[in-house]
Amino acid sequence: MYFTSDNAVGAAPEILDAIIAANAGALPSYGAEPMMAAVEATIAGIFETDCRVFLVSTGTAANALALASLSPPWGAVFCHRFAHIEVDECGAPEFFGGGLKLALLDGAEGKIDPSGLRDALRATGAGGVHQVQPAVLSLTNVTEAGALYSADELSVLAAMARDAGCAVHLDGTRFANALVAADASPADMSWRAGVDVLCLGATKNGALAAEAVIFFNPQRQADRIAEFEYRRKRGGHLISKSRMLSSQMAAYLKDDLWLSLARRANSAATRLADGLRAIDGVAIENSVDANMLFVHLPVAVHRALLAEGARYYLEPPSQTDDGDGHRVRVRLVASFSTTESEIDAFLAIASGA
Repeated sequence: MYFTSDNAVGAAPEILDAIIAANAGALPSYGAEPMMAAVEATIAGIFETDCRVFLVSTGTAANALALASLSPPWGAVFCHRFAHIEVDECGAPEFFGGGLKLALLDGAEGKIDPSGLRDALRATGAGGVHQVQPAVLSLTNVTEAGALYSADELSVLAAMARDAGCAVHLDGTRFANALVAADASPADMSWRAGVDVLCLGATKNGALAAEAVIFFNPQRQADRIAEFEYRRKRGGHLISKSRMLSSQMAAYLKDDLWLSLARRANSAATRLADGLRAIDGVAIENSVDANMLFVHLPVAVHRALLAEGARYYLEPPSQTDDGDGHRVRVRLVASFSTTESEIDAFLAIASGA
């Protein structure tokens, strides 16, 4: 009954098998292996457009290096105040970006409010050399609050950013979950909506450690791509045995495995949410668009679950173990490997407390 994060589970068997197969023999290093070229071609086909693809081993590296390539050191990166790049990346975007500034915006369920973005774009940089200048809009889909941006919502925000001269970055650590939830095409949820660079996550959805940084329209972004290559090397994220990354990504995308894994995780979250709604005193805060729930549990239920071995995060972590004395707020995340029996056991404990 492990619901702390989709990072907490292991890798999908198909991906482990691919790593073992790639381990045999000798191949060129640093991205020159045949699997890397195949991955880039596969991604171009999936997204229905030309692109350049680079692999790194962590989502933080993907986001930070991408943003550093999109923004000058005096640039402002607009993001939600609860975005992963602000809350959970220890200043990595600012570090790799040489001092770029995260400009924090509000909005329900982790989604940036368009009017707030409009006001920020107008105000930022008005003082000329005395202020950072608008550079990048960073969006997250699925958001850190478990909500989904539709393609139309992405398009509205991206158009506002582009009109202000900003590039558009999409943190897609759970992009597969967003796709299956929206029943939309990868193209519609990325470059057709105005995204310049997508950080496509795999680690949370079945990979061992692999993330793709995808630059759309490579001809227009040639300078950014060249800069990214140097930044990746200088930042220590150009893996010598790169076939261990490309083999993971190839298996992840083969036969739509990435979508199947995400569909399992989303379905598990829906089953969990449906069961929790039937329990007195339990309240689900979010719309459960994908694989993440924010839930208010009675203290007695919370303690019973912990006593039986259930694991999840208090949200925020600063809460005491009895919350406000009546209920605690927790985050529950389902993964591709979450089983029905695991969910049913969790619900049985919660309903019997």
